[in-house]
Amino acid sequence: MPRFVRYAATSGPEFGIVDDTGVRAIEGHPFGEWADTNRQVPLDRLRLLAPIIPTKVVAVGRNYAAHAQEMGGEVPAEPLLFFKPTTAIIGPGDPILYPTDLTSLVHHEAEIAVVVGAKLTRASVAEAAEGIAGYTAANDVTARDLQRAEPQWARGKGMDTFLPLGPSMTTELDLSDTRVVCRVNGQVRQEGTTADLVFDVPTLLSHISQSITLLPTDVVLTGTPAGVGPIEPGVTVEV
Repeated sequence: MPRFVRYAATSGPEFGIVDDTGVRAIEGHPFGEWADTNRQVPLDRLRLLAPIIPTKVVAVGRNYAAHAQEMGGEVPAEPLLFFKPTTAIIGPGDPILYPTDLTSLVHHEAEIAVVVGAKLTRASVAEAAEGIAGYTAANDVTARDLQRAEPQWARGKGMDTFLPLGPSMTTELDLSDTRVVCRVNGQVRQEGTTADLVFDVPTLLSHISQSITLLPTDVVLTGTPAGVGPIEPGVTVEV
């Protein structure tokens, strides 16, 4: 079960695979042909980046019933979709910018991000399941006051740095009961399980693909469990 990372190198971003001692560089790309170089990347020079930069990010709202309830909304009859721009993506350890001139209420939202590995257009549920390349952790950072004030969520969800991704992309994950946890300064704020997803991952991908073609590297955010809450400048958020 390879775990891929993307890291900064002198020639530009490169990919590697995680082993017991750190990271080994690969030649090529996880979405095409690649080969293990057996070259260890020195950990003291390893700066991890977001594991992938997609062509687009499609996110799903209210996909955990308890979260829909805490936000005062009903569970939707169909997946509730919105977009986050790729300019919102940052890597593990990068700072989330808090634009205090625009918002006074920024929330964390821990999520599992699905990385698409094949072109999906009007895909069946089975085809969508086969089209998954991997999974990573995401924080759907949200300016809650703007989200509540504006009918479109573009600003509230899409500000620069509002999508930390990583640190690695795993190619296999049992989503029947995977824990999703968010900690702020070490204290658990959110703890849920994918067993409580309203719409499972293949169903989400199939639904999206009926109207929006998903391409290799695209990221789908699968929703957040209950417990979302505010974060302040200076805190450390872990997903």
